[in-house]
Amino acid sequence: MDIRAVEQAYRRYARFYDVCFGAVFQPGRKAIVERMDCSTGERILEVGVGTGLSLPLYPQDVSVVGIDISREMLQQARTRLVRDGLEPMARLMVMDAENMAFEDDSFDKVVAMYVASVVPNPARLVDEMRRVCKPGGQIYMVNHFHSRNPILGGVESLLAPLSKQLGFRPDFSLDRFLGQTGLDAMNICPVNLFDFSTMVEARNNKQGAESIAAPAFAPS
Repeated sequence: MDIRAVEQAYRRYARFYDVCFGAVFQPGRKAIVERMDCSTGERILEVGVGTGLSLPLYPQDVSVVGIDISREMLQQARTRLVRDGLEPMARLMVMDAENMAFEDDSFDKVVAMYVASVVPNPARLVDEMRRVCKPGGQIYMVNHFHSRNPILGGVESLLAPLSKQLGFRPDFSLDRFLGQTGLDAMNICPVNLFDFSTMVEARNNKQGAESIAAPAFAPS
């Protein structure tokens, strides 16, 4: 995976992403926003906000900043903001999740939905999420991880060489992800139809962020 491959893939997906992936993954988005239990006045960062499918789920009394590397996906999100009257509570920015422009400790909570298997270096992504999250804050993720079902897992492994074309890693390992990132997971639970995805809630243990110089994530 590399940034150019990700941009090209989501340039293709942008116009029909909501139709193909919206309803399928929306239960996971709802579950993670509910789990975040956002409080009035909190500042939330959503990494990889895409077409903004999650934005209407947040309470109106918080401030949400959504970033994405894909200008085409963000254009769809901006249309949603205007259509749904969400402009007062949300702001969108083109930004690389592995090299964010925000200052340290800028957000109360940081969330990434279906992003960890997309970025070139998931360890670097988590390091950046830690950096911009306030001490004692929470980090949330929802993602599909390599299936433990031998048949599904086998199919995902066969698809792994097509990661660049697909725009994500089909065989992304949860165990390896947690091991490389050192995330202090407080809660891990399945979401979406047939438990296809997994939600991870973690403490912002900044002292554990030692993987900035880690090599790019290699599929297991």
